[in-house]
Amino acid sequence: MSSKDAQGNSRRDLFRLVSAGVVASSPSGWMLPRLAFAEENKPGRRKGCIMLHMQGGVSQHHTFTVPEYKAQNKTIPTSVAGVQFCEWFPKLAARMDDICLIRGMSTGNSVHERARILMHTGYNPNGTVAHPSIGNVASFELGRPDADLPNFVSVYAGSDGLGSGPLHRSVPAYLGPKHSPVPVNDPSKGIENLKTFVTQEFFDDGAKLLEQFEQTQQSQRPSSAAAAHLANYRKALQLLRSDKMKAFDLDSEPAKTRDAYGKSAFGKSLLLARRLIEAGVPFVEITLDGWDDHGGADKNIKRRSAYLDPTMAYLLEDLKASGLLDTTLVVFMSEFGRTPQLRDSGYNQTLGAGHYAKAWTTWMAGCGVKGGRVIGKVDAKGGEVTDRPVNAQEFLATMCHALGIDYHKEYQSKEGRPMTFLGKEVKPVKEAF
Repeated sequence: MSSKDAQGNSRRDLFRLVSAGVVASSPSGWMLPRLAFAEENKPGRRKGCIMLHMQGGVSQHHTFTVPEYKAQNKTIPTSVAGVQFCEWFPKLAARMDDICLIRGMSTGNSVHERARILMHTGYNPNGTVAHPSIGNVASFELGRPDADLPNFVSVYAGSDGLGSGPLHRSVPAYLGPKHSPVPVNDPSKGIENLKTFVTQEFFDDGAKLLEQFEQTQQSQRPSSAAAAHLANYRKALQLLRSDKMKAFDLDSEPAKTRDAYGKSAFGKSLLLARRLIEAGVPFVEITLDGWDDHGGADKNIKRRSAYLDPTMAYLLEDLKASGLLDTTLVVFMSEFGRTPQLRDSGYNQTLGAGHYAKAWTTWMAGCGVKGGRVIGKVDAKGGEVTDRPVNAQEFLATMCHALGIDYHKEYQSKEGRPMTFLGKEVKPVKEAF
């Protein structure tokens, strides 16, 4: 290969980074590196979170809050006396002593994209002020500036069912683009386009040329966008050269563990999340799309539970066995629940079919959250919260409390306006601790 060809390939390698969103200034502003925590199980390990985002709206009636009136599924006992789950979740039911169930979720917003923003940020979108998501805040507060791995990774676990619009993308807002999530579109492949097709020497030569060009442009025509691009480019190179990228390699995991998590994209996503948390990434969000079960949720959830139940249960078991559950918060959430009515069959007319945000269910485990607890009660039809409603800001405040994040801390917007993640009067759900 000639030097000219090598330089051309080297440039193409860099352009691959650009096309992958690794060097671009907007979606890739995430590239604030994070030092992998070598002593995973030593005292003082910092906290992390795995958030399981079920996009589209999970039917509480077919999962963890089966109604007493005209239920479509049988219930099964859990490891906690008096607490029952849907029959399709036996393995997770056996781990109820690790889970804090929030049956009193009541958020009021039943429009997909707006409700997703509400459950990630604590605010309904208003078109004038952007708010960061919980993952962006965790990146800012728990991340390390000298790290090789990103502080916030967003993993797409595929779609199983009816989609509900674009995937939610967390926006860092006033925290700055370096706290945007790193997208992983396939858990089997990790962050793609980070392998060079030339020798390291040729690649480094091309990288130096590009950096010299960027520096010259910045000195002649300085701009904040160009400065951000140059900084992100340097950080992309650091990630490309880091041996800590091995955290994304699922094949290096023992076959027995890979088998336990299963062959589904969701199971592989959970395994990747555990590896990233183990390596020191503070926040991993896994999104499984397809939960917009208009026409009824029964058959769809029966199918999904075949891989959801064993993999989520094994994630808790795996984290607990290694001691990581003490410092890792696992959250199961969605944007809302599904309707409680049971009428003649038809679109939105059966149990678990339509959007419903008045009474639905989430759960948390680990990181100081007390397992074996149920917070909130609903009526026999599962349509009204009769005790201890929990709104979106209280839900996020509970996550922050578990992670040791001050959600009342003031930040500054670009305009110099003081901003806080959540409202000054918001408190966590104390019953969870």
